[in-house]
Amino acid sequence: MALPILHAHPLSSCCQKVLIAARVLGVALDERMVNLGDPADRAMLHAISPAAKMPALVDQGRAVAETSIIIEYLQQHLATGARLIPADADAALAVRFWDRFSDFYVMTPMQALTAEQLKPESGRSEDAAQTARSRLLESYAAMNRQLEGRTWLAGEGFSMADCAAAPALFYAVAYVPVPGTEVHLLAYFERLMAHPAVAAVVDAARPWFKYFPGRAGLSGRYYTPEA
Repeated sequence: MALPILHAHPLSSCCQKVLIAARVLGVALDERMVNLGDPADRAMLHAISPAAKMPALVDQGRAVAETSIIIEYLQQHLATGARLIPADADAALAVRFWDRFSDFYVMTPMQALTAEQLKPESGRSEDAAQTARSRLLESYAAMNRQLEGRTWLAGEGFSMADCAAAPALFYAVAYVPVPGTEVHLLAYFERLMAHPAVAAVVDAARPWFKYFPGRAGLSGRYYTPEA
């Protein structure tokens, strides 16, 4: 049987979220790199994703889009027994909430800062950048409160919420470091980076970090500028 195809790019935080989940769930994927500068790749995404965005999964002719939905699909249909969304309904709601929180309030402002960096300097909006930086600091504080007494973001088990938080935080802290007072979040970030699935996905993205607009803020553990 052919492997499910994941159309993605290793540098993308959204794609990394799904790639981390697939590793935890034990799902092998046929990873196909998307080049958004290629009209054929853009047309392909339009055909399989309503928003024409990556990542997009195709499994036996069935197209699945949006990161959290792809992860739920992997768990329901292809996982080998591991879970990223608990069977308990209330625990699952907590996972889904913190998954959404990471996407909306960490990844989104991080992407806003990336978008500003991609503009010509004369066209950048300091107001927009400051709004995004303020949102990140607010989100860091909320996550720090949530993590007090917890190993992972939604409880003691690594979950979809952590799959979302890992790439979002990885890139966000390059723009806005976590304040030293947010001790629970700082410790959590180190646990995330040490998790085998996260570490493997970050390692696979290393050759592409030179294209990340916020690369100057990446830790030397992950990126060293070329001479």
